[in-house]
Amino acid sequence: MTNNKNKSPNKKPVSRRKFLSLAGQSTVVALASGVPYFSSSTISAALTTEVLSAGNLSWSGYQNSIIIDGLSGAFDLGSMELKQTDLDVFKRSGINAVNMTVPYPGDDFEEANRKISETKNLIKKYSDYFYLITNAADILKAKANNQIGIIIGFQSTEMFTNDLNRITHFAKAGARIMQMSYNGQSQFGDGGLVKENKGLSSLGIQALDVMEKNSVLVDLSHSGQKTVSDAIKFSKVPLHISHTGCNAIYQHPRNNDDKELRAVADKGGVVGIYLMPFLEGGDGEITAESFLRHIDHAINICGEDHVSIGSDQGIIPVNDSPEYREMIRKDVKRRIAAGISAPGETPNRPPFIPQLNSERRMEWIAAYMHKRGYNNSVIEKVVGGNLMRLYQSIWN
Repeated sequence: MTNNKNKSPNKKPVSRRKFLSLAGQSTVVALASGVPYFSSSTISAALTTEVLSAGNLSWSGYQNSIIIDGLSGAFDLGSMELKQTDLDVFKRSGINAVNMTVPYPGDDFEEANRKISETKNLIKKYSDYFYLITNAADILKAKANNQIGIIIGFQSTEMFTNDLNRITHFAKAGARIMQMSYNGQSQFGDGGLVKENKGLSSLGIQALDVMEKNSVLVDLSHSGQKTVSDAIKFSKVPLHISHTGCNAIYQHPRNNDDKELRAVADKGGVVGIYLMPFLEGGDGEITAESFLRHIDHAINICGEDHVSIGSDQGIIPVNDSPEYREMIRKDVKRRIAAGISAPGETPNRPPFIPQLNSERRMEWIAAYMHKRGYNNSVIEKVVGGNLMRLYQSIWN
């Protein structure tokens, strides 16, 4: 492929991590045409208390289980000082590890290196709260010390250009998860919004092999159908789709067909369900029930050993207020008018699930699953056990 940048309607995905500042509190918002979207780490403790008091959801197995969010965010890169109120929220979350997108889609080699270095510096500075994950055993260490393990992940490929040695470089720098593409076309393969859907390039097949030789977990999120099937065909180890939904429940370019989900599971991999606005049609809020329908279907298709959570949300809950909702509406209308909105993006749908808007969302999901009739063994697998097994198979 001649273009080694992920193609999109914009020249480069626009980071909106500084967007929607409100009274010293901010929220990250980026849909399918932008960067991964996580809650900013600048939400006040007062907000968190309010969110937690909204329900009494709990699950008895939470404290003793391995809790892993397969795609989340802890802090905003560029903020070298974290508030104590935010650090307290991390402790309360009960999460043991998150796959955190460190270089953003659009970052080049130098910027990716800078952000990895910055991430490591923040982890070191706040070592009582964070732990750098380089192998699966590190997650057990993080849990034992009540820290959140940070897994350095990549969601795009610009930083590699056509130099496969850069995969090895970033693997040695601590990157443990890499995608083959973002939404557009990369030098490795087509993303889910590319109509031609040509699959992996010859360079992409080589890149897949280099990633596997460097014990990097290959993530097929955002990939087109042919890219997914090609990766499954050429891979020698289990693969991952860290954050997606089920097309059988709601058809959307960011969701996957049953055939893809089953193939990843049959290869020994794990499929993560996200808390994104792409779980159902309409214009209103996504509900916990809608999310759980995707969980039910994924377990039915993949089996209980191959489903996880990849929330695509920040650990710190969103500052959900009338002012925030109005800014969301205005921004989505602007994006629609500019032709850069995600498929199905609507002004009245917030980019999170209000019923799961808590740093304890993983426990709330477990509680909802328990109410749905799932036994503790299955719940334990979905909230972290399956990812732990997958990480062990690749990183160790």
